[in-house]
Amino acid sequence: MANSDYVFDISVVGNKGIARRVIRINGQASLYKFAQTIVKAFGFNFDHCFGFYDTLDRKLEAKIVFEYFLDVGEEPTVPWARGVKKSKVCDAFQTTGEKLIFLFDYGDGWQFFVNLIEVRKRSKNKKPVVLKKFGEAPEQYPPCENF
Repeated sequence: MANSDYVFDISVVGNKGIARRVIRINGQASLYKFAQTIVKAFGFNFDHCFGFYDTLDRKLEAKIVFEYFLDVGEEPTVPWARGVKKSKVCDAFQTTGEKLIFLFDYGDGWQFFVNLIEVRKRSKNKKPVVLKKFGEAPEQYPPCENF
């Protein structure tokens, strides 16, 4: 499965409701590249730290933790976290139906819900592709309200 294409249904809740994107990426791609693809698919700037987690409610009980912190020389949130630059999509997702939370921008706390919906034969096009778009993506930096 590692040399296959992975198809994900990714959703985020924002000020415009729920937005979803269906993305295809090769299983050999790094989680860094996957994060970059997710952020771009929703029209966000790739300008913050991020991580992939199996839970955010009980972080110390999380079994799956991949964080960019390790790649930039900062302390991870848990000692068993792995970096994202050397970790591959196939390292984080083993079977169809697996879900992780992609937490982007720890300040604003954007939570993207990532669901592996299909593993298919590797395509000739190695670049990640947004296959479908549903809903309008939220604004990463909505205008400040006057107080």
